[in-house]
Amino acid sequence: MKPARVIVFVLTAASLILAACGNTATATPSLSPTAPLPTGTRFPSPTSTPSPAPTATATPIPCDLSAEDYCVEDAYFLFQRPIAPSGTDSIDRSYPYGSTEGGTREPHHGVEFYNASGTPILAAADGVVYYAGNDLSQLFTPWSNFYGNLVVLKHELPGTPYGTLYTLYAHLSKVEVTTGQTVTARQKIGEVGATGSARGSHLHFEVRVDPTDYGSTLNPELWLVPHPGNGTLALLAKDKAGTTIFPTFNVQYYPDRNQPATAAYQVDAYAAETVNTSDPWGEIAAIGDRTAGWYRVTFLWAGVLYERWVEIQAGKLTLTEFIVK
Repeated sequence: MKPARVIVFVLTAASLILAACGNTATATPSLSPTAPLPTGTRFPSPTSTPSPAPTATATPIPCDLSAEDYCVEDAYFLFQRPIAPSGTDSIDRSYPYGSTEGGTREPHHGVEFYNASGTPILAAADGVVYYAGNDLSQLFTPWSNFYGNLVVLKHELPGTPYGTLYTLYAHLSKVEVTTGQTVTARQKIGEVGATGSARGSHLHFEVRVDPTDYGSTLNPELWLVPHPGNGTLALLAKDKAGTTIFPTFNVQYYPDRNQPATAAYQVDAYAAETVNTSDPWGEIAAIGDRTAGWYRVTFLWAGVLYERWVEIQAGKLTLTEFIVK
């Protein structure tokens, strides 16, 4: 295993497929190799010196996270934001996917878009209305009237790990589509409200593999298109035996790695029950829609501080995995 930058610790990682990788074990970005790599596969992250343009070859070269600190993926940003830019189309960070808000709430199976009642809700992609109504007669969670008025859309997505996914829109004040109806991306399907168990007016948005299985959700931040100039970070963590651990990460943004950070985020690991074992990335924490640039990721585990520098690129998913001692 490759030793990374040490603060009384050792870092390693596991491999995935598609896109780019980088090594940040020193204070400055590692230089890209000069040999061109195949288009559509991982290739070295941009540094101060532009990498040569990739050329097609017969054999893809994967990014090996046992030798690299992070990889930058093409990802599956297939869903548009369900709120128009005229409203609040950014995800609320106080109760993100997988969060229990400090143990005070049910583990979150979606994300929130806080907007005034009546704000238009838009279809995230082309699809068919799987369900439109309320959850009094048909349940989508273990509890009746949890989501109130809701819409569930079915999306055919060939070329993805699932082929078909479902998006769920909950707590609506008004439903404007009917079951079986065909919809197009960005079509209005309802309005924001506070029905069901909502705390204030907002849209609860989910991505599901199975439309009626509360345990089949995926983190929407890894499926929603980021705002221009932004990318997404996904995190994994295991012990030496390969058992998943669930730390709280501190993620700091550095426009200039030689200057202080200008933003910091606490990124909690998901509640274990929200980890979908079929998820293509296998992440246990994520933060989406962040400004492209350099980030320092740290966490404490058993009294040891672990650290890594990663780069987020616009329109891409950066993936890194920690192995603790």
